Formats: sequence, structure tokens, C-alpha cells
Amino acid sequence: MTALDRAGSAPALRATFVVDSEGWGGAETWVAHHVRRSADHGVRAEVVASAPLAERFRAWLPADRVRAVPVARFADRAPESAAALASSAPDVVHVNLVDPGSNAAVVAAAQEVAPTVATLHLAGDCEAGPGRARLAALYRGLDLLITPAEDAARQVLERLAEPRRGVVVQQNGVDLPVDPSGPAGHRPPRVGVHCRLTEQKGVDVLVGATRVLVSRGVPVEVVVAGSGRDERQLRDLAVGLPVSFPGWSPDVRGFLAGLDVFCLPSRREAMPLALLEALAEGLPCVATDVGDVAAVLGDVVVVVPPEDPVALADALAPLLAEPAAAAALGRRGRDLAERHLDADAMAARTFDLLRRTAGRPGDAAGAGRLSGAAS
Repeated sequence: MTALDRAGSAPALRATFVVDSEGWGGAETWVAHHVRRSADHGVRAEVVASAPLAERFRAWLPADRVRAVPVARFADRAPESAAALASSAPDVVHVNLVDPGSNAAVVAAAQEVAPTVATLHLAGDCEAGPGRARLAALYRGLDLLITPAEDAARQVLERLAEPRRGVVVQQNGVDLPVDPSGPAGHRPPRVGVHCRLTEQKGVDVLVGATRVLVSRGVPVEVVVAGSGRDERQLRDLAVGLPVSFPGWSPDVRGFLAGLDVFCLPSRREAMPLALLEALAEGLPCVATDVGDVAAVLGDVVVVVPPEDPVALADALAPLLAEPAAAAALGRRGRDLAERHLDADAMAARTFDLLRRTAGRPGDAAGAGRLSGAAS
């Protein structure tokens, strides 16, 4: 194929993105940001995605460039993924890593096909003994690792192995709406989050903080959008509280437009895209001190310790009671998003890294704007 990049001077880079997960969340949104922008950067993108998610990517790519395969997380082998990758004939493969070890089978499959770049979205279990040795060999065989957080980079370098071209810490980005919604102005004020309903996201801690606020007589509504394996348990925990679970929302902007405060009480994160999306909408945000949240966003986000519903309630209460101060915090967050969190810039950097990995530097939009590598 001889598709040209925007400058009309070079064949399109053939990049295949592997998405091996059961549900849609921030890691999958990261891939979507790049797939949507691929043609603008002279990239012929294809996607090999687990069957539950493949249809989502057909909204942005022709159907013949999206291959559905079985989920291979935690599996020893991924033969269907390997066959799909081989048939796509890529110049470079990008593998989405939900955590350090669970997508190992598709990493091994990718490395048999083409130079392989991975993005590690979350630090986590690196296994032990022979399992860690096998995982370290896979990381050593990567051509490059991208991650949005310093702690994930350190974990790989200290406990696994350095890929051939090292580790790049690159800030996540999101779409920047031209008309940010800001706080909705509800009375009582509405706190919300959209996320997977799993232990990692700490929604149970938000329910506990709501219980504290109600006991103090603080007017509040809480809306939790999303789905996941812990949904029934969380609904039971919230019985009798002003907490609603409307399910997964396909319209993230519409959901955020109905909030006064965004709250992400996660137990583990790197740099959560859901939080960045809320900042881009000009919402005041409360989040836990996980990953690089405090280091990167501490001036524009109220940061509290994880696993502490009382501290979370203490952080939410003044934002609920003082709308003007909350709105001012939201404006500061939006300003930071405009300066540092644009998905267009993120995609340009990623595509430059993919081109360099494939041995074709210098012919992409944004070339030369590499992030600093951890070492």
C-alpha cells in the first residue's frame, strides 16, 4: 500500500495495536485516541482486539482493519492473536499492557511478528521466581516501553528488565473540548465518577465518604457511572445513601456535564485518563495520592490518601459548600489541561516513537519531540 502521510512524501507506517482486555477503560481509551488520529499522522492503523471490544474500534477504522480474537489475559499462549498479527503484516506492533504481567501471551506473540512497543498503564504484580524470570525475558525483548508514571518505569527497571531502547515516561492526554462544561450548579451538589466497578477504583471508599458526609448533615448526591464485577457489592454497600449507579455511559462528556465535583478514589493508578477528562471539562477534582497524580496534578487537584473515607469526606466538604472556590479550582485544572494534557500532542509523540522503533524516524508530525527516558 502506498498511502502517504500528511506531507505526501512517505509511505504510511503500518502499526497494529493489540488490546487484550475484557472491558473498556482508560487503557482502551488511550488506544482509541491514537487510532482516531492515525491517518492524520501518516499511520495505517490496525487493531487486534479481544472480541468484547473489537466492535468499538470499528467506529474509527474500516472493518477489515479490526480483528477480533479471544481474550488472552493470564493465558500461556495467544495463537489467535499471533495469527491476526501475522496477517496484518505490520512495521511495528503496539501492545496495551493493563498491568505488568497479565498480557504476557500477546507480548510474546507480537515479538514474533515485528518490532514491539508496549504501553504499561499500571504498576502491579511482577510475579516471583520462574514466573518473574519469564516476564523479565519478555520485557527485555521489547523494543521500547512507554508508561505515563515514574513508579511504573521504576518497577520495570528494578524488578524486570530494560527493553532494548529503554523506557519512556510520557504524559497521558485527552481531548480538549472547546466548550468545557464546568460545574453543573446542582443543589444539592452532585459528586460523580465514571470507572470500572472493581476494587482498584476504590468506589467503596467513596461510598464510605458519602456516609460520613450524610452523618455530618452535608447535602450531596453521588453518581457512579460504569460497570464491573463489583457492581452488586457496591450497590448493596450504598443502600440508604444518596448514591446512584446509572451503568456504563457511552457519553462521557454528557455525564461530566451533570457533575459539580469529580472524585476518583482509586487504590492504584498511573495517570488516570478519567481524571484528566474531568480536568479538561473544568471540573473541580478530588483524587487519591497514587501513581503520578500528586506529582503532576497536585496544584490543581485535591489529593488525599487512598483507603481513607474520612479524609475523602474532609476534602469533598469544602468544595460542596463553596461553589465559587470549587469553580476556581476547576478553571485551574482546565488551564493545566490546555498546556500539558492535549491528546493531539500525546499521539504525535507516540507515533514518532513507533516510527523510530520501526527504523523510520523523522517523517511524522511531531517528530523529534521525545519524552525523557527513565534510567
